[in-house]
Amino acid sequence: MRHTDAGSGGMEGGEEIPGSDVRKVIVDLGASSYPVLVGKGVRSQVSTLLSESVKRVAVITQAGIPWGVETMREELRIELPPGESAKRLAVVERACSEMAKAGLTRADAVVAVGGGVVTDLAGFVAAVYHRGIEVLHVPTTLLAQVDAAIGGKCGVNLDEGKNLVGAFWQPKAVLCDTETLSSLPECEQLNGRGEMAKYAFLGVPNLAGVPLDQQVAQCVGHKAAVVSEDEREGGRRALLNYGHTLAHAIEAQALHHGNTIGHGEAVAVGLHFAALLATRMGRVGPEEVEKHLAVLDRLGLPTALPGYVEVGETLEYMARDKKAVDGLTFVLMGDSGCEVVSGVSPDLVAEVLQSMPTAL
Repeated sequence: MRHTDAGSGGMEGGEEIPGSDVRKVIVDLGASSYPVLVGKGVRSQVSTLLSESVKRVAVITQAGIPWGVETMREELRIELPPGESAKRLAVVERACSEMAKAGLTRADAVVAVGGGVVTDLAGFVAAVYHRGIEVLHVPTTLLAQVDAAIGGKCGVNLDEGKNLVGAFWQPKAVLCDTETLSSLPECEQLNGRGEMAKYAFLGVPNLAGVPLDQQVAQCVGHKAAVVSEDEREGGRRALLNYGHTLAHAIEAQALHHGNTIGHGEAVAVGLHFAALLATRMGRVGPEEVEKHLAVLDRLGLPTALPGYVEVGETLEYMARDKKAVDGLTFVLMGDSGCEVVSGVSPDLVAEVLQSMPTAL
């Protein structure tokens, strides 16, 4: 396993490319390995990283994203619906139909330009169109750069839950252009900080004490190392879901009830819940809850349940979570760090949820 350039000695934040401020992280998956470039202006390298055989490209994006790319190929632009509503099977079908009408073949490619919704949807489109074509991601949000665009997990939502239909489809490359982060509104910065908080609890050091480019590269380096070891989430990769079981249930209820919440904000609430649950189960002491609250507060993240969250409905969504193969399943801290814990009592989970503060 490595998370720097091939043959290099290794740094947690990737290898700095000589003569530039760009950092390069390798997701090491043998024949499916690919680079992640982190730095200002790296989106300009799209055309050189696409395979030479690619003649046509479907550029999948959303309205309002102020960033484009030059693929130097014949382009089909596909604009997705706004927000999380894009992650539906009907949208996948529409995108694939547009690609087929434009004559894209299995020798062509998809380029995703946007946040995690775009990279999730575009990755799934690439995975299923002609049973799999090349895809390259240009994530333009902090959340997508530190997490969503890395690792090959892609998919869409059902009414019954988040990301229940999907695939593993590794990209040709990921270009984390940190210049795109300058235009993000505060709510999107908050979303990214929620995922960064997760990485802090998983052992990425000094995230608050380094420049943004390096923060992104360190998170990417950690995820690349985990994915290189466990591509299909059969073991260690599941730990990257820390805080996500409740987060996905919160997001699903938001969609169902017509509310909105950012993924990173939901993850932050999920991290608080996970610390509380681990404490109630005797896995950690109460000081761990205080550590979690301190980190989340320092990053300006919420810790209270949204007012629309209902305990019974939350338990139903948790039971449908992808990790839940043996009762309610969570990633929880213990003496040796985080691990996947199955068979957690629904009554205990309900008690912890009821003990949490609720936002007005």
